[in-house]
Amino acid sequence: MAVAAGLALLVAFPPYGVWPLAPVGVALLAAAAHRRRLRAGAGLGFLTGVALFAPLLAWTNLHTGYLPWVLLSLLQAGYLALLGMATAWVSPLADRTRWAWPALTGLLWVGQEALRDRTPFGGFPWGRLAFSQDSSPLLRFAALGGAPLVTFAVALLGGLLVTAAWRGWDAARGTRRDDAPARRWTPVAAPAVAAVALGAAGLLVPVAAAGSGDTVTVAIVQGNVPRLGLDFNAQRQAVLNNHVDATIELAARVTAGQQRRPDLVVWPENSSDIDPLRNPTAGSRISQAADAIAAPILVGAVLQGPGAGEVRNVGILWRPGAGADLDQLYAKRHPVPFAEYVPLRDVARMVSDKVDLVRSDFVAGSTPGVVRAGPTVLGDVICFEVAYDEVVRDTVTGGAQLLVVQTNNATFDVAEARQQLAMVRLRAVEHGRPALMASTVGVSGFVAPDGRVSDATGFNTREVVVRQLRLDSGRTVATRLGWWPEMALAGLAAAALVGAAVLRRRQRIMPG
Repeated sequence: MAVAAGLALLVAFPPYGVWPLAPVGVALLAAAAHRRRLRAGAGLGFLTGVALFAPLLAWTNLHTGYLPWVLLSLLQAGYLALLGMATAWVSPLADRTRWAWPALTGLLWVGQEALRDRTPFGGFPWGRLAFSQDSSPLLRFAALGGAPLVTFAVALLGGLLVTAAWRGWDAARGTRRDDAPARRWTPVAAPAVAAVALGAAGLLVPVAAAGSGDTVTVAIVQGNVPRLGLDFNAQRQAVLNNHVDATIELAARVTAGQQRRPDLVVWPENSSDIDPLRNPTAGSRISQAADAIAAPILVGAVLQGPGAGEVRNVGILWRPGAGADLDQLYAKRHPVPFAEYVPLRDVARMVSDKVDLVRSDFVAGSTPGVVRAGPTVLGDVICFEVAYDEVVRDTVTGGAQLLVVQTNNATFDVAEARQQLAMVRLRAVEHGRPALMASTVGVSGFVAPDGRVSDATGFNTREVVVRQLRLDSGRTVATRLGWWPEMALAGLAAAALVGAAVLRRRQRIMPG
């Protein structure tokens, strides 16, 4: 059951996208760990974690070897081991009040994700239950409480399923032959009805289909790379030329009247791995593109410094006729450990010399990605940052009207890109903002505030997509509440663990 739970959870995520299997996976793990000893619960949770994370994160070993993938998968599985142990620990509470079982399941999942999203080295939120629900009615709960509330809803639904199945098994056996059928089957029907009602409730959460403010025209340039893999860094000039040339071609279509002139052009992360502030040729080429299209370009660039051997991963606004606007520059706040910087490098090298592929450590920025680009204020986040709640929210509370995710998927595959796009869909609903994802190789596309995707590009192709978007400056309930829903739910999870400890102690000292 534990292995089946992990596989069910896996298939719920993109690229498979069978989202109803997420609560099924939650239910299977809850049933497997119920009434187990703590070590057994931990072991079962670990099996679920391996079955989920090993294939879900398989894209991490495409170009770096198997060891980083194995270590990351095992680390993430360790958090599900803690979840399995916690599930076993609270079994007396679930047995005492069976209707508490769904709530306990939801709270423990939120608590586990809150811990996994922050530890170690800032955490790794990939594989949150909420990110499996990009096409689900439950996605709309993000407008009320963000990703934590969606995770809670999915796990609560799984808890209702296991409650119905568990009590249904007891009822089918029939503890009393003279029980009326209605009495025997009510414990099955009631949780099942509650599960259906929860799913339907998601459809009642109000979300906007489009923004309510001014209209802007935005172009995404997906320039592509000569070859997928880590050696995209060796193709830096070619990658920059691809994005410049695609933008100039767009400008030619605008001049010919075949395309509306964009108010803003977005290039992806690493579209200029040559520092355009220090390399005159690179800067000149970007200026050529900006002047041709007569619109500002948000360029994903790698800048040298500020210290020796240090670099910054940035989004920088490049204006036609003026060049780089250094006042509108966002430096990535959450570099990825062991990919963009190496903590404990000497120790890490003992495990794998692959850490030396990261020659220069990326320095984290200190301010939210609020970029003022003429007619619109952008909320810029770079690549994996879209998975972190506060990094995205900080741009919206800072005034962002349009969410922009600049990413480079050239070292991964289409599965990783689609998993990332699912996160963008959740963020659009969470904050009631139109959003877009711009990738070097795909998948790129626009997302409406209700989570619908438009103009999604293919993978490993060169494409330019242009769309009119209505901006929005309002704030959803989730934006206003921020991290409070997660803190409240995680706090209740901690209280449940304490309550289970008290109940277990009482059970031990009761006579007989």
